Amino acid sequence: MIYEAVVCRACGHSPLEIVLSLGQTPLANNLLTARQLAGPEPVYPLEVGYCPACALVQITETVPPEKLFREYLYFSSFSDVLLRHAEEIATRLIDQRHLWSDSLVVEVASNDGYLLQYYKRAGIPVLGIEPALNVARVAEWERGIPTLTDFFGAALAEELRVQGRRADVIHANNVLAHVADLNGFVEGLRLLLKDEGVAVIEVPYVKDLIDHCEFDTIYHEHLCYFSLTALDRLFRRHGLLIGDVERTSIHGGSLRLFASQASKGCASSDAVRMLLARERLWGVDQLDYFQHFGERVERLKRDLRALLHRLRQDGSRIAAYGAAAKGSTLLNYFGIGWETLDFVVDRSTHKQGLYMPGVHLPIYAPSRVLEEMPDYLLILAWNFAAEIISQQTEYQERGGMFIVPVPEPQVVKAAIAGPRAAAC
Repeated sequence: MIYEAVVCRACGHSPLEIVLSLGQTPLANNLLTARQLAGPEPVYPLEVGYCPACALVQITETVPPEKLFREYLYFSSFSDVLLRHAEEIATRLIDQRHLWSDSLVVEVASNDGYLLQYYKRAGIPVLGIEPALNVARVAEWERGIPTLTDFFGAALAEELRVQGRRADVIHANNVLAHVADLNGFVEGLRLLLKDEGVAVIEVPYVKDLIDHCEFDTIYHEHLCYFSLTALDRLFRRHGLLIGDVERTSIHGGSLRLFASQASKGCASSDAVRMLLARERLWGVDQLDYFQHFGERVERLKRDLRALLHRLRQDGSRIAAYGAAAKGSTLLNYFGIGWETLDFVVDRSTHKQGLYMPGVHLPIYAPSRVLEEMPDYLLILAWNFAAEIISQQTEYQERGGMFIVPVPEPQVVKAAIAGPRAAAC
């Protein structure tokens, strides 16, 4: 099926080939207050398309960023795993790039200062760029991170460049997927980056999404799903070279790119060349690779619903852990709500007391688990599975069990190991 109304966000090609449709869904992070439950809840089409010209996978709908990101309920610092991930890369770059008091580190979509705090502690000047006003306030007030509350693009980068504020290191973690104007964003990286600087970009890897059936990472904030092939073409168009690449387990499988000014004459590493070659072999740059994704999602839907129904028929009580955006996608598309789950818990105090979009399940603090003692916890934030299970030792000791839904439903009784479990 083709979708003629939308052009590719990277190369402008039209039409796109539709590979998955999740119907009409609410905004995944639009958690509701009790007063909002009775009112209308806007929904938007959620379809995934493939661009045959540049291999970029993307959704067809663009919700205005002002609606999605000016007030945001995701605070990175509530994840211990994510904090360790941030500290490790900051420590590494301080050493490798010889950063000091005359350097500048910028993070685009800097959230609550979870990453820049480690540079600041080392005495290195930092600048956060974060459009969410409530999150930026936390970065400034609690961590002392100077933060511009704006959307990043070529215009803002040029303004900073004119002020003489070019960066030795630019971090852009899990933000590129949120950007409708990809070309303006990447051009902004080029303008803001010093001649010898490096941009470190992390994006969820589309191969892991498809291979592990991570369909629930698809929601309206995530406009694009990247392969190295698509990224390489995008960055070269703007005079940036991806010099190195790493695959990490974070967020269920991600790419970490190291990009620099192509005019400096640097060459791509063996890792970049090898992964590009592997993607050609895997067929990640071909439509056929994505064709059966929808069938696998439907099979996962059938299996999880059957498992939950069987447990409820046996008299078991089930709650959920993680009021994450991916949880909203899963619950709404699978049609799982009050008939199956008693409540949702989340560690973030900013989400407690609110309700999940669409299904309207209440969100409580994790202490509710021990108070109510459901027989099973469905881990909606499965990319935090190891961290969540390790925090619930008393629940386990009292007989509680966990259900991890992706890539296929499994019931576990203790902490699970392996790179996917350790992902954030």
